[in-house]
Amino acid sequence: MLTRVIVGVLGIPLLLFVLLVLPPVCLPVILAALCCIAAHECMYATGEVRHKGLVGLSMAMAILVPFWYYFGLDHLAGFAGVFAFFLGMSILAISSHQTIKFGQMGIALFAGLLIPGMLSVFVLLSDLEHGKLFILLPFVSAFSSDAFALFAGMAFGKHKLAPKLSPKKTIEGSVGGFLASAVMCALYGVIVGRFWGHSANYPALVIYGMLASVVSQLGDLSFSYIKREAGIKDYGRFLPGHGGVLDRFDSVIFCAPFTYIVVMLLPLFRF
Repeated sequence: MLTRVIVGVLGIPLLLFVLLVLPPVCLPVILAALCCIAAHECMYATGEVRHKGLVGLSMAMAILVPFWYYFGLDHLAGFAGVFAFFLGMSILAISSHQTIKFGQMGIALFAGLLIPGMLSVFVLLSDLEHGKLFILLPFVSAFSSDAFALFAGMAFGKHKLAPKLSPKKTIEGSVGGFLASAVMCALYGVIVGRFWGHSANYPALVIYGMLASVVSQLGDLSFSYIKREAGIKDYGRFLPGHGGVLDRFDSVIFCAPFTYIVVMLLPLFRF
């Protein structure tokens, strides 16, 4: 628990540095590394796919996705990349003499295209006008929901939320995370107003915070579902006390696309 807290505290300044200070081109580079590790964790660490060619192809695709977003490639280029990925999987499957199963190809697709596609939405958020304000929102909502759900569960938890997937999660903890996300998003609006001079639409931020908490908790449970099916505790050891990339960013993977949709539909700030 202490290691988890220390890594979390040290990681916040590093995260802010990456998102707010480093040149924009660094974001897809870092996301490509995270997506590559996540693809490996999803396929190899779970034991679901151990075929080196299929794992390698999925990891290569995962690396390319953030740059596809960053360079704004047109539909033809994107279609060509996805087609090449499918073609490569088909060649590997045919040449494997049926040692690669159809289910494994589905996992490779999930790991190499869907997970990176959702996580790389941070590139789209950063490309928006005032993108540096929006890019922090998924972390504010997901991390506050996760942290306060843990503390509320430890203090008040009595009723299990999903005992077969995550035995330690409770309904009381889930409610605590739900409320904390709403409060922290509103507080983020106050900070933006004070330091950036943009007025916040507080009702919209509170609604976003509540819904984002639900989405992030669903992301957490979804990746816990995969872990339980694979019979593992953590996806990896990328972050001490937190596990692998998928253990730490499971909720964010769901929350980033949701945030982008909300930002495109609701005026969270007035510029």
